[in-house]
Amino acid sequence: MVIDPVARRTDGESVRIAKDVLGAGAGVKLCLPEGPEEFAKALVKRGSRRPVVVGDDRALLRAVAVLHRERALASAVLSVVPVGAAASAVRLARGLGVPAGAVAAARAVLEGTPRRLDLLVDDRDGVVLGDVRIPPVGPQDASAGGAGGERHAWLRTCQSLVRTLGARPSRVVPGGPSRLRVEADGVTLVDLDQPVEGVSVVPGGGGFARVEVHPASVGAEIAPVRARARLVTVSGPDFRYRADAVVTGPVRTRTWQVRPQAWGLTLPG
Repeated sequence: MVIDPVARRTDGESVRIAKDVLGAGAGVKLCLPEGPEEFAKALVKRGSRRPVVVGDDRALLRAVAVLHRERALASAVLSVVPVGAAASAVRLARGLGVPAGAVAAARAVLEGTPRRLDLLVDDRDGVVLGDVRIPPVGPQDASAGGAGGERHAWLRTCQSLVRTLGARPSRVVPGGPSRLRVEADGVTLVDLDQPVEGVSVVPGGGGFARVEVHPASVGAEIAPVRARARLVTVSGPDFRYRADAVVTGPVRTRTWQVRPQAWGLTLPG
């Protein structure tokens, strides 16, 4: 059991409960890494033991990334007990089907069933478990309905980026839609001549990703463009994107490929 240091600092009581429940039901080797390097070493040196991560979404993502780099995802099955400072910190784990609460999640580790899940891998070997959002809509805004909610989220994101970047030169222009080329399995869904307000790429199961593009509209609303694809490429002027909990960029092009049933996660039966 690898307990992320952030979890120990933010919610020691939930960590203690998880340890007690798991320790009562199985033999447990406890690892208390102090940082990302020790966290990675604990996973790499796990031997034949089943890895259990106690921590938030970033800890889960870090664990999958480590196993992916070690080319061990095919043989390993991860278990996770979500522990974070707020509900938004464990939104990804909950969305994947992991129960809320330390007791329920720990029992799922002991009694659950391994499930194989699809994964997105980008052209820099980065992994995505949940979704990609362009522009990088925050978790609290991701469920905002309709083009209006996404437009407001886009404006808030750009304003935040301007404050953060300060005087740094950037091609990200606040207050307007992005101009991007979005290709799904080689087919262009939208080109640079059509501004877009948002793009999402989500592992959809069956070896395909669900791609949704929201074109910008003036007056009459334009319906989203949707597709299923194994390979998705986004390119254009410098843009930022959020992959799960991490914002990356600016970049000019990025490609995501679906890896069917690439990783295993223990979920309630």
